[in-house]
Amino acid sequence: MFERLTKDARAVIEGAVEQARSGGARTVDAEHVLLALLDSEGGRASFALSALGLGESRDAVREAVGEARRRAGLTRAEADALAGLGIDVGEIVARVEEAHGVGAMTGDAGSPGRWSGGRPRFGRGAKDVLERALRVALGRGERSVGGEHLLLALTVLPGVAGEVLADFGVTFEEVTRVCPPAHSARSAEK
Repeated sequence: MFERLTKDARAVIEGAVEQARSGGARTVDAEHVLLALLDSEGGRASFALSALGLGESRDAVREAVGEARRRAGLTRAEADALAGLGIDVGEIVARVEEAHGVGAMTGDAGSPGRWSGGRPRFGRGAKDVLERALRVALGRGERSVGGEHLLLALTVLPGVAGEVLADFGVTFEEVTRVCPPAHSARSAEK
């Protein structure tokens, strides 16, 4: 799989590993891939994010991801479902943070049981992003997996990254609109 990654996509994955490492996370998650995409420059994913207005909203996206990580990675939909069962996730987070410190449920630096050392391993979410990105690339008739495929994968996978992107208007359809398959762009130029 990694041999199919473009230079741009490899840089994003390396950025995701660094995001996880700098935050003290034990695993690289889909959210780390999203944060690395926000930092990427010059690739098709960067162009798509800028074209969709996310360039000006980077701090808000980071904040939304951080809030979800404080909820132990639960999406708002999951927190709402638990609320329907009488479980107040906000109250649980407040109590845990009161006892163990802010960010105790994130699994990141400064939280109890902090992992220290080596390279973070890829969690299920990051593996799902890579697998879906390959499927997206192949479905678009492209041989290599670029940053835009990682972005497209994030928009269709369930979880925090997809929810945050959707909140900012970054959907599969919108990314495809501003970043069509490479062969379509070449055909249009002829």
